[in-house]
Amino acid sequence: MAMFGTIVSGRLVTTEFEQINEKQFLTTIPDADNINHVVVFLTGAVPFPEGTSGQVFFSWPDPNAPPNWQLLGYISNSKPSAIYRISSLKKLDEMGDFMNTNTFGQQAICHNAQVGISIESNEIIQDGPQTTDPNSYVNFAQKMLQNFLNYALSYSINQAHMVPDPTATYVPLSTVQTWYTNFERRLTQNPNFWKS
Repeated sequence: MAMFGTIVSGRLVTTEFEQINEKQFLTTIPDADNINHVVVFLTGAVPFPEGTSGQVFFSWPDPNAPPNWQLLGYISNSKPSAIYRISSLKKLDEMGDFMNTNTFGQQAICHNAQVGISIESNEIIQDGPQTTDPNSYVNFAQKMLQNFLNYALSYSINQAHMVPDPTATYVPLSTVQTWYTNFERRLTQNPNFWKS
């Protein structure tokens, strides 16, 4: 009897989880490049043992490294299913810029992802990624800064195209770029510098 199942939009339900040890289960999602969400659920055939729940992990493949498991959340007897957005977890640099093209008759490279469930006591179950990880601050700040810089650059014009406006204040783009570089350097040296 299958304990767990997954649903990926546009595909059949699968309940094929391999039991790795007495409390860890694993399934593979083939051709995972174009999926955005995954549903993980209890089938109802076998409940969690009393006082336990299942932490749900997700991993994109990296042929040059062991699996990098990311905590998605949990399921339990009282919360038997959950929908997780995984498109934000994809590592686009690993996927490559040409993952959906068929240049010169070549087949697009498909990647298989994995979902792991670890049965743990309810006392240690965590509901999703924790924000106390310094790397999460660094990643967020870098994405935010890149977004701001791209936004500012989208309004850039050269001096020949400027229309005089006495009510507007202009800041040289090089000033914004210098601030960005300094902020990123400080963030790399101390992810918590902005707290002081």
